[in-house]
Amino acid sequence: MAQSGYGRIEIFEDFLGGEDIVAETAATRSFGGSGLRVVGQGIAETDSGVTVGETDANNGVGILTTTDEADHACGLVTPQAFVVGKMAPINIECRVQFPDLDTKEFYFGLTDENVDAENLQSSTIHAETVTVTLTAANLCGFLLSSELTDDEDWHMVYNGGTTTGQTDSREIDADVDSVAGEYDVLRLEVAPNGTARWFINGALKQTVENAVSTTAELAVIAMIEAKGNSIEYAWLDYIAIDANRDWTE
Repeated sequence: MAQSGYGRIEIFEDFLGGEDIVAETAATRSFGGSGLRVVGQGIAETDSGVTVGETDANNGVGILTTTDEADHACGLVTPQAFVVGKMAPINIECRVQFPDLDTKEFYFGLTDENVDAENLQSSTIHAETVTVTLTAANLCGFLLSSELTDDEDWHMVYNGGTTTGQTDSREIDADVDSVAGEYDVLRLEVAPNGTARWFINGALKQTVENAVSTTAELAVIAMIEAKGNSIEYAWLDYIAIDANRDWTE
């Protein structure tokens, strides 16, 4: 297969350009020029979408905004364009904060679910008390859930590799609290053999061998979901994704 100098896929969204107006009612929409698109259950409503912050938004900030209905979600996703065995190392990173930590779930990571009407609970992941429900057959990333007993800690979730996905939240607790109004940097690195490493604010928090399928086609998703009847927000400073190009296709 002929190759060129463009052997590395790089996506970086810094939220300094385009904006997704919340009054837009299309079911799925492109965002900016990075290649990401806006999806989520409820984004057809006029109070949901991704805007660019104008106050307290140094560096450029994208604000993911849900509707005020339980289990409605708003997220930024790629296509299912990444296969670990062919394209790793795959590295994804975001910097995120929340105005508060109540009545919401947030997931950042890989998944094989990225439909237009995506919501986390029905398609990818959900958590309650100390139990994580791994809805998607393939996922790997970071979860914050107000419905967990440890409702302010980041949790490091995975499913689909030969290592069985952990469903006891106490075993995958990063012991790093998210603090309202303060940013955390979340980074996931996946090796060609499916080994995954989770970093929070530059510190390695977990390594799991065979955490990820090496053959599944995966998307990257950053999604906020309402778990009550209030509009929920996630403030994203940036999203960064890099992977090798698959020259065999």
